[in-house]
Amino acid sequence: MRSRSICYLCLSDNEYKDFLLPAERAALATLFTSVVRINPEGFSDMDAWYAWLEKEKPEVLVTCWKTPTLPEDPKHPGLSELKYLCHLTGSVRKLVPRALIESGLIVTNWGSSISRVVAECGLLLILTELRRSSLWSLRMHRDNAWKGKDLDTRSLFNQKVGLHGLGSISRCLVDLLKPFDVSISAYSPSVPDETFEKLGVDRADSLEDLFSQNYIIVELAALTPKNHQIVDERLLKMIPEDGVFVNIGRGAVVDESALARLAAAGRIRVALDVYSKEPLPDDSPFRAIEHVTLLPHISGPTVDQRCAAGAHGVENLSRYVVQGELSAIVDLWGYDHAT
Repeated sequence: MRSRSICYLCLSDNEYKDFLLPAERAALATLFTSVVRINPEGFSDMDAWYAWLEKEKPEVLVTCWKTPTLPEDPKHPGLSELKYLCHLTGSVRKLVPRALIESGLIVTNWGSSISRVVAECGLLLILTELRRSSLWSLRMHRDNAWKGKDLDTRSLFNQKVGLHGLGSISRCLVDLLKPFDVSISAYSPSVPDETFEKLGVDRADSLEDLFSQNYIIVELAALTPKNHQIVDERLLKMIPEDGVFVNIGRGAVVDESALARLAAAGRIRVALDVYSKEPLPDDSPFRAIEHVTLLPHISGPTVDQRCAAGAHGVENLSRYVVQGELSAIVDLWGYDHAT
C-alpha cells in the first residue's frame, strides 16, 4: 500500500464532466489524501504550465486531450516526483515525451475500455456502404435526388466478413456482427487457435486469402514497421468487385493512393475513419470522391460513453494505490506504434 498522496486532475470542465461521473469522483476521494483539479485551459502558455508543475510537483497526474505537453527532460524539476500518469484517452504521443517512459514513468491509457464503441462505428460504416446511405443523403441534400435504377443497395445479412487483426476491437465487432448471420474470418498470426474457436471465427492463412474470399474487409491491424502500407493495391484488387473496405484501425497500414484510385474507379466501396495524415488534408483525393464515406476519426468514445474510459482510469488509480497490477500500460513498443 502506497502512502496516500494528492491526485491531480488536469482536465477541462467538459473532460471532467464527461469522463468522471459522480461515482468515480467519490471513489477518487477515498483513494487519495486530496483530489485537486486544475483546468488546462487556464494556462496562458507553456511557461505557466511548467511553473505549475514545479510548484506542485505531482506524484500522480490524471490527463486528457487538453493537457499540455510535459517537459522533454526527465530531470526537469516539475517532474521530480511524478511516478504515474493516468491518461484517460488513447495515444500519449503528443503529451508524454518518449524519454519520460524510458526513464521509468508509469503511463496508462484507456486500453480496451472503449473497444465496443469503436466496433459500433465499424458496424455503422459497413452498413453505410452497403446501403449507400451517405451517398444518397448527400445527393438528396445537394441535388434533390431520388432513387432510380442505380440504387444498388445491399444487406449485411449472410455476407462474408474479413477482419485484418483480431484484437479487442475486432472481438467486439464479432459480437455485433453475429445477429446478421455472417461468416467471419480473420488474419492475425499471433492470436492462438483457441481464441478463433471461442469467437467462432475462421482463421485466414494469408492476407491474400482474407481479401479474396470476403466481400467485406475491416482493417484493424496494428501499425508496426512490418505493417506499414501492407495493404497495397495488389491486395485491394483482390476484394470482390463492388466489395466493401472499412478502415477504423490505422491509416498508414494502407496504401491510400492505391485505395483512392480503386475507389474513384468504382471498383470497391470505401468507408474511412482514420488516415495516415490527420487532420485529412484539404487536397486529399478522398475528399473528391462522393461515394467514399469519410469520418474525422470519431470512432472513439461518444460523449455518453467517455465515462467507461474514466471508470477504467479510476480502477487503475486504485490499483496504483494498493500497488496492484495496472492495466493498459503504455510501454516503449506501444508508444512507438501509436498514432
